[in-house]
Amino acid sequence: MLWDLFCRVIDNHGDLGVCWRLARDLVARGEQARLWVDDASALAWMAPERPDRRHGVDIRPWPESPVEAAPGDVVIEAFGCELPAFFIARMAARRPAPHWINLEYLSAEDYVERSHGLASPQFHGPGAGLTKHFFYPGFTPRTGGLLREPRLLDRIANFDSHAWLATRGWAPEEGERVVSLFAYANERLPALLAALAEQPTLVLACPGPLQPLITARPGLRSLALPHLPQDDYDRLLWACDLNFVRGEDSFVRAQWAGKPFVWHIYPQHDDAHHAKLEAFMDRAGLPQAWRGVWRGWNGLTALPGRLEGLPAAAEHAPQWRAQLAAQPDLLTQLQGFLGVSS
Repeated sequence: MLWDLFCRVIDNHGDLGVCWRLARDLVARGEQARLWVDDASALAWMAPERPDRRHGVDIRPWPESPVEAAPGDVVIEAFGCELPAFFIARMAARRPAPHWINLEYLSAEDYVERSHGLASPQFHGPGAGLTKHFFYPGFTPRTGGLLREPRLLDRIANFDSHAWLATRGWAPEEGERVVSLFAYANERLPALLAALAEQPTLVLACPGPLQPLITARPGLRSLALPHLPQDDYDRLLWACDLNFVRGEDSFVRAQWAGKPFVWHIYPQHDDAHHAKLEAFMDRAGLPQAWRGVWRGWNGLTALPGRLEGLPAAAEHAPQWRAQLAAQPDLLTQLQGFLGVSS
């Protein structure tokens, strides 16, 4: 089957990161995937292969005007990006009509279970006669699950973190823990670095606004990393003892890594992200002491001077991963929802 994925890059890499993982997974399972994106520049480091057809995915620029392309069997509108009107009209004229899916943002809030799978019949406009369905990723059996490619957990279990770090030149010194840091701008960085320095720590800082602000101090070393392809970023999460992640894509991958992590949720002006953060901590059953670190890093409370909840978080992380892995992955669920299979 041919799947069309439409993605608009808003102001960070998460939307494209999610769509790229889905497109790759589709092709790996024997499907055809076209990815229509308004800014594919991040794929230069996210997927450094042939510019037009990475991993077998057909990369297309966002069609600002009509182009010669018939809609595929499945059309995915990622994160409410609003398809071009001419493409919707072609979908309505296609026989049989394509499956039309709005792939929503990830949230642990209760409304996700209520909204997952809802139909939106189109009575007016270029798509009149079509029905769009809302597909919500999530953390419970009543949601669409999470992206997880086949045999991912086996690859993690067989991964040699020490050898991988050494090969990259990022090996820790004797007695150092390794921490990855990927975050938005955050005025609590000095407090975090002070807390990390309570124990010998190597910070592997990903590109972003905080990377140039990290300075060495007693008990703390840091290395500035380049942009990493998705596969290498995943390995970074597997290799570290603690991961600070942001947005949606790295947030999910940190959970599959099975290591303790702290999520820097995308900040919203009306503070709606506070409720989203609390909803996830409740849904995942995060240890109470570790919730203080999450709240502090996200600006809800003061950041604790010590990461005292880390041992409990390290015990919780693989248990939570096992709970998530017991559910079918997002693509398997999406195929089941559409009544198709690879």
